[in-house]
Amino acid sequence: MSQQILIVEDEPNTAEMLASYFQIQGYEVSVCGWGKEALNFVQHTLPDLIILDIRLPDVDGYEVCRQLRSHRRTAQIPILFLTEKRERIDRLAGLELGAVDYVTKPFDIQELRLRVRNILRRAQMQSVMHPITELPYASLVEERLNQLLGEKNWVVTAVALDGLDAFADAYGFVARDDVLRAIALMVRHVAEEEGGKDTFVGQLDDALFLAIIGPEQAGRVQERLTHRLQEALALFYPREDWEAMRGGMKSSIPRLIVRIGVLAAGPSYSSTRKLREAIYRSLRPMD
Repeated sequence: MSQQILIVEDEPNTAEMLASYFQIQGYEVSVCGWGKEALNFVQHTLPDLIILDIRLPDVDGYEVCRQLRSHRRTAQIPILFLTEKRERIDRLAGLELGAVDYVTKPFDIQELRLRVRNILRRAQMQSVMHPITELPYASLVEERLNQLLGEKNWVVTAVALDGLDAFADAYGFVARDDVLRAIALMVRHVAEEEGGKDTFVGQLDDALFLAIIGPEQAGRVQERLTHRLQEALALFYPREDWEAMRGGMKSSIPRLIVRIGVLAAGPSYSSTRKLREAIYRSLRPMD
């Protein structure tokens, strides 16, 4: 999957040049010309890096950075300031707010490319815990799946949540994050209660949780998770929306769909890619 860069730049020629250049380099690029537009963008999409101009037509880049750092969901996104300001105090102000680098205009595009590459490499190495649930994520999960390839006595129980984007559109990204944290806690508590505190629980992606347990615990973990998730769904919605949805009314209410999968050790998993694909295939809608 390509890494995503969000460019926040109000000068159209500069924004277009940067977008075209980094797309050629293999990145997925989005562009916002206003600070508030960028803040709205990150509510539904978390970029891997933000290239942020300080001088924007509505709120300045400092305020955008300040708001990003004040929310748990966006606090860890690397920010590279791109600006015409050259004074030392301006650079210090950006770095104090949590920017990881600072490039002044006019800039050398090759130097900017290398700075972007280095920032993303450092961020990828550090991205081992999910920013919302604090469960093992990315490289930690990949490492654990790789270990499974050489083991014979394991079961992966997976829980996936569909419909999160529509849910966030209706109720906001704070409500969305609360759902993710709640499901993460349920999966971790059930898995650890059945398999012990050393049970590995992590996230394969933003909305897919997994627990690696022994075959003797698998049935009980699936049964308990199904029961607890069925009860929890009602708590994620405003009461009147949940009752309307259960009564067949208000079809516009976004539905969260939980799927559960169980995958046992087998000889066909010759790579982590095949193992991940098998986990996804195992998922079925919760009864």
